[in-house]
Amino acid sequence: MTTDVSAMLSPQDFIDQNPMSRRQWRIVVLGLLMMVAEGLDSTVVALVYPKIVKEWGTPLATVTATVALGVLAMVVGGVAVGPLADRYGRKVVAVAGISVFGLGTACMGLAHNIGAFAGLRIAACLGLGAVLPAVLALVADWTPVKRRSQTVTLAFAGVAVGTTVGGILASALIPAYGWPTLMGVCGLAPLLLIPAIVLFVPESVSVLAARRQSVSDVRNALCAVRPDQDLSGVVLDQSAVRRRPRSATRVILSRDFALTTVLLWLCFFVGLGVVFVILSYLPLLVERMGLTTAQAGAAIAVFGGASLVGELAVAFALKRFDRFRVLAALWALGVFGLGAAALWAVQFAALLVAAFVLGLCLPAANAALQAVAAVAYSPSARATGVSWANGMGRLGALASGLFGGMMVQAHWTLATVLLVLTVPVGLGILATLTLHARSRGDRAEPYSGPRPLPAPAPEGSVPSSV
Repeated sequence: MTTDVSAMLSPQDFIDQNPMSRRQWRIVVLGLLMMVAEGLDSTVVALVYPKIVKEWGTPLATVTATVALGVLAMVVGGVAVGPLADRYGRKVVAVAGISVFGLGTACMGLAHNIGAFAGLRIAACLGLGAVLPAVLALVADWTPVKRRSQTVTLAFAGVAVGTTVGGILASALIPAYGWPTLMGVCGLAPLLLIPAIVLFVPESVSVLAARRQSVSDVRNALCAVRPDQDLSGVVLDQSAVRRRPRSATRVILSRDFALTTVLLWLCFFVGLGVVFVILSYLPLLVERMGLTTAQAGAAIAVFGGASLVGELAVAFALKRFDRFRVLAALWALGVFGLGAAALWAVQFAALLVAAFVLGLCLPAANAALQAVAAVAYSPSARATGVSWANGMGRLGALASGLFGGMMVQAHWTLATVLLVLTVPVGLGILATLTLHARSRGDRAEPYSGPRPLPAPAPEGSVPSSV
């Protein structure tokens, strides 16, 4: 009796057509915990810089340069490592990135001058930039297509968790033990995840197939997440599917994907940039209004708490609703919140309400963007697409930081700054609607990776996907 090969499933189709197992949820939880490292980083380092200025007499210009170089290092780390993760494996890149980031951050606590601190900071940021695309690609690869947007967004919510935990750790450790202890804890904690990643997270089957790994490797990877599932209907030997797969870089910049890529880059540039301006300059602008430092801190705390609520909520909303409509709705609510805050947030109570609304929608929109990027590209180019989009977002944060500084130096009021921010958010809405229009008529995510077809179509004929 012969088997109809055309009726059998590829490994990725097998994952897509089965419900989530407990072991797949474990991969999502580990992804969330790895994303906590990014939230910890952004919080604790921002709180350490004032201590360095005071203890070492470091000029503010030097601190600003260190911050900028750190952001650029994250961009370089993500952009350079994304294609490597698509070609050689997401798991090894994630482990390497966490190792470099964790050790670099821990050693920052041993530095005694700004030169050593800045050098270690740049090294840590190179590793941190590699973590996000590899982790989100792993989560997306091991999640069925119907839950992919939800699980990627849920994992990304770890950033908000890390921000909250970082604030708590800083308030507890810096007064009692000093900032070097804080850096040591925040650097060594992510390293504790490495054994769990090595033991419980298999390499993506799309990467194993692209590397023409043995049948036993593909089987072991699937059995690691579905140990009780029958694999007799899965074509495990993918070695003959594609002779010369296109590089991930060529895929995301190809004619089929170029417009999608540019629109995603615009969305990331806007989304991360707007949130960065709010977090960086809201305290200063609020104090100019006559409120106290404690009240400004309370507004930031409300913004951070609302961001966690919003990101968790949107993770479950994406399971039921179209991802583009969710993103557009969040940004539309953001425009409303920015405009309302500009008009009415002159009293402390109104400011807290505005901070809650903005925190609820703008960071959640950035979380939804991660899902859009992860689903937009085929598995063979997923890590590159996510990493380059996030690199553009970090450049947006850097550019918005500079522009925000110019607005502050020009003595613009909080109301004026918030009204100006409605313009880029409006551009993000237009880009999202354009992406939505491009997705109409397509399936949720047509799989364009290796398939067990007797005569596969040339890769150049892969349709665009958003």
